[in-house]
Amino acid sequence: MPKTVSILCLLDIDTGEVTKQKRFPYLIEAPFFRGENELLYNTGGHIFRLRTDTGDTDEIPTGECIHCNNDHVISPDGTQLAVSHSPESDWQSRIYILGLDPVTPPRLVTPLGPSYLHGWSPDGKTLAYCASRNGEYDVYTISAAGGEETRLTDTPGLNDGPEYSPDGKHIYFNSVRSGLMDCWRMNADGGDPVRLTDNGRNNWFPHISPDGSVIAYISYDPAEVRPDDHPANKNVEIRRINPDGTGDRTVVKFFGGQGSLNVNSWMPDSRRLAFVRYELQ
Repeated sequence: MPKTVSILCLLDIDTGEVTKQKRFPYLIEAPFFRGENELLYNTGGHIFRLRTDTGDTDEIPTGECIHCNNDHVISPDGTQLAVSHSPESDWQSRIYILGLDPVTPPRLVTPLGPSYLHGWSPDGKTLAYCASRNGEYDVYTISAAGGEETRLTDTPGLNDGPEYSPDGKHIYFNSVRSGLMDCWRMNADGGDPVRLTDNGRNNWFPHISPDGSVIAYISYDPAEVRPDDHPANKNVEIRRINPDGTGDRTVVKFFGGQGSLNVNSWMPDSRRLAFVRYELQ
């Protein structure tokens, strides 16, 4: 079996300039920022923090959540972390919220699994996620306090990757309803879905910048990858598009895929974002 090496990078969305941040001799996934100099990511089922100003790393205490996947989100105020963790009782991913400041134990939010977190509303009240119910993967929302979940999509096939616009009025997501996987926008209540990408590729995980000016997403060649799959170790692209669907273009090409850009990894400056490219040795 080849060994995976992870290279954590920063991408300038306007110029396409890539800056290597740190090299890891193992698999890391889904980096995202908590402030200007603090990057969180998952590896081996745990969540770690990298301080970009010093290069130091340490583990985030997540209590019982020791099988975290690459679906995790920081709260809008930066004090809480929501993770998708698979308990050993059935290995079905569920969403938990834990405190970072102050540190508090994880609290189960979605009793039903599998549930894969992707978005937290700007007001801090609601989580958006992908979940399989009765064999159909759709976009759901739930109160961050817990309670009943609300289904927002009902088209056949996979609907995934939901996250809120900075003003909370829209949810961006990806769906196979067009035949290929494409990026879409809908109202926060699930209404008025609009297709954003139409470039003949399979396009995943639209991440809107903090200032709402641009969307970055990861894109696969349909000759290599099925529309409903986003595997690792493929030649992929990070592309950019305007929130209204115009200006779609490639920013950078690299070897990656699953784990490279699963969650919103924009820096607060809305110009740069983090991603992971991989090497097999």
